Amino acid sequence: MFAVTFVLLTAGLCFALPADAQQPPPPAAAPSSAAATAPGGQVQGYTLTPGEEAKAIAYAHARHELYFLDVAYGILLLVLLLQLRIAPMYRDWAVQWTDSSFGQILIFTPLLLLTIDVLSLPIAIWEHRLALQYQQSIQDWGSWLMDWIKGEGVEFSVAILMVWILFGVIRKSPRKWWFWFWLAAVPLIILGAVVEPLIVEPLFFKFTPLAASEPLLAANIEQMTVRAGAPIPQSRIFEMNASTKLKELNAYVTGLGASKRVVVWDTTIHRMSPNEILFVTGHEMGHYVLGHVLRGILFACAVLLIFLNLAFRALQWMLARWGEAWAIRGPGDLAALPVLILLLSVFGFVFTPISNAFSRYLEHQADQYGLEVIHGLIPDAPVVAAHSFQILGEVDLEEPNPSTAVKFWFYNHPPLDERMRFAQSYDPWSEGRSPEFVKAAGPGSSPAK
Repeated sequence: MFAVTFVLLTAGLCFALPADAQQPPPPAAAPSSAAATAPGGQVQGYTLTPGEEAKAIAYAHARHELYFLDVAYGILLLVLLLQLRIAPMYRDWAVQWTDSSFGQILIFTPLLLLTIDVLSLPIAIWEHRLALQYQQSIQDWGSWLMDWIKGEGVEFSVAILMVWILFGVIRKSPRKWWFWFWLAAVPLIILGAVVEPLIVEPLFFKFTPLAASEPLLAANIEQMTVRAGAPIPQSRIFEMNASTKLKELNAYVTGLGASKRVVVWDTTIHRMSPNEILFVTGHEMGHYVLGHVLRGILFACAVLLIFLNLAFRALQWMLARWGEAWAIRGPGDLAALPVLILLLSVFGFVFTPISNAFSRYLEHQADQYGLEVIHGLIPDAPVVAAHSFQILGEVDLEEPNPSTAVKFWFYNHPPLDERMRFAQSYDPWSEGRSPEFVKAAGPGSSPAK
């Protein structure tokens, strides 16, 4: 959804935190049958059986093709809407219905975004069909449609606020609006990180205290967060009922300040040992303890500032050239919104490899932190981590040997084979060196039971 791209970019939510929505880990009770395993249980690298490997490659190719199709279709759709003067028609309707500038935004914004999103539904449907076909989702179409409707509601709520601020500053400061809007967006980035786990996530999944179903696991996670220097009490450690819709595995830390919490998917609990879950949450704690949240917010703010400045310059040029043909009266005209969505979407597409490279760097650090924070808390931590990556790949159907080009464009985490080999080779303790991040972690610590 290109409309969603606009909302997320302007709110800064897409950059605020490199959360592990796609790359968490699973069981360690025994090595996978497909894993390349050396004597002593050491997993050497990520492998799949020939049949599963062919399936993983086919799934990856299908998703990559859909991604580029989505980009091309989205750009074509926005250009077509501009050529057909759809936004000016909605603007005129809004002006006829009310004299209030906010009321006009309240009418115009949902109409435009709903038009874009409805016309983009074929791509969204295709994406869900692929997830069903390759057993990544079990969500029926009725439930999927209900989630889509909820997502539209969230999108409209955020977009109305952002469009109101955006066109308010454009009309008051035609030459500096990009900077003033950026200043307004920065606190909204932070606010979004705080309220998202409290308001948005519960709209789509049910959260219950982990201690109610897995008290020992909750206690061990709490112990690990204390060791990480960022204690999270059991009252803020939750289980999410992902199994009602997904087969994927995940655990993550989300929120800021009082909203900070640990979330473990029930699919992960069903497939992982407690030690595996500690590794996953240790990785996630690394994002907080290593300042990745702050770095993510700063990265978001910097990128947003650049995008808005480029959009300001490009918008002037585009309206001078095509504004009359599109029936757009100027930058302060609500009908200019599709042009801004188009520009921000193109900028986001071109910037994808840089954003992913930044994310891969942070994720590698988080892997290292996860290994350090569980060292001594559980036995054979490197093997636990490597096995978790192997089974994650099997569940998520990650292709074993992605090309350099695929990694460059699509991967916001290091490939699983690299992560597994790093987990097996990272051992500063045996060399008498201090770990880089978790100085207290040492062989004398008591393993979790």
